[in-house]
Amino acid sequence: LSKFKGLGPAKASKLAAAFELGIRVAREQLRDVPLDTPQLISDFFSPQLRHLNQEQVVVAVVDSRLRHMGTTVISVGTVSESTAHPREILRPVITRGAFGFVLIHNHPSGDPSPSRADEIITHRLVEVASLMQVRFLDHVIIGRPSPGRAAYYSFREAGIVP
Repeated sequence: LSKFKGLGPAKASKLAAAFELGIRVAREQLRDVPLDTPQLISDFFSPQLRHLNQEQVVVAVVDSRLRHMGTTVISVGTVSESTAHPREILRPVITRGAFGFVLIHNHPSGDPSPSRADEIITHRLVEVASLMQVRFLDHVIIGRPSPGRAAYYSFREAGIVP
């Protein structure tokens, strides 16, 4: 932030603190709302992920009422890819004793269309979650809205995640 004209270290620090406070308030609100639609998932996670310059993969774990129990950053990648193994994705689900989870990541390009790697990991997670008896609710890719393009892509809406 301090790279912008007119923002010194002190103002940049205040702004960063304000952003963090906003994220914490949003997380508190998230606890009361079931993460049961891709739009809702996008609404809550887009502000944190949409403007990042690197791909970031996060897992949001939920209880049996689909309420948010916590979020874990699984991987921070490059401008065009990030790696995440099913073992690492399921670790916070299992250790927190969660009912299920949502996989969320951003595309810094702004285009939320899935890559072949996104499709492969999603198919693997469908299989592994079934085997582990945890509910895989969705894999949502966060992008930026533009004319003729949605701000996110949902594998659940596409029929890939049951």
